[in-house]
Amino acid sequence: MLTAVFVAACFASCAVVRRDVAGRTYSVAEVPARTVVIVPGAGVLPDGTPSSILEDRLACARDLLRAGKAHEILVSGDHGARSYDETGAMQRWLLAAGVPAQVIRLDHAGFRTLDTMARAHEVFGVQAAIVCSQRVYLDRAVFLARAFGIDAVGAEADARVYLGRRLAVLREVVARLAAVIDVHVLHRRPRFSS
Repeated sequence: MLTAVFVAACFASCAVVRRDVAGRTYSVAEVPARTVVIVPGAGVLPDGTPSSILEDRLACARDLLRAGKAHEILVSGDHGARSYDETGAMQRWLLAAGVPAQVIRLDHAGFRTLDTMARAHEVFGVQAAIVCSQRVYLDRAVFLARAFGIDAVGAEADARVYLGRRLAVLREVVARLAAVIDVHVLHRRPRFSS
């Protein structure tokens, strides 16, 4: 019985997210312009370089900036420990890729996608944004951005086939359920609001 309720809740939350973001995710070539590109964090390797998923999100943001579809990039990630710094890794990658330092904004408290999107609006004043993420995560990221008052669209950052794709899809179903509960039931706030 409990399993059936959980499965039904997962399906319902996926439907809520899909409905909210319908027509708001695009390829990099087709995404409409916004002021800011938001890059949510993802894994950083032990040597401090971005994982392949994160690297592709950063390349997406760089390409959108070069195409004139945005004027700033907000990188948001986990920097909860001295030895782990997603935001610093993202900044270093963008600088090495030729992105000017003055258009890169850093959010060191993006511990979850919810934190990233809430803080983008409330701390960094983002009103309209393109979110760069992989297709499997993109709907939830745009859903959360919109829930926190950002006129958001998504750009698909898939540049390769990623390991663990099937597990990512299963994880995402549960993450969408958590996002819907966080937004519509718990009215959850970011861990750090300033």
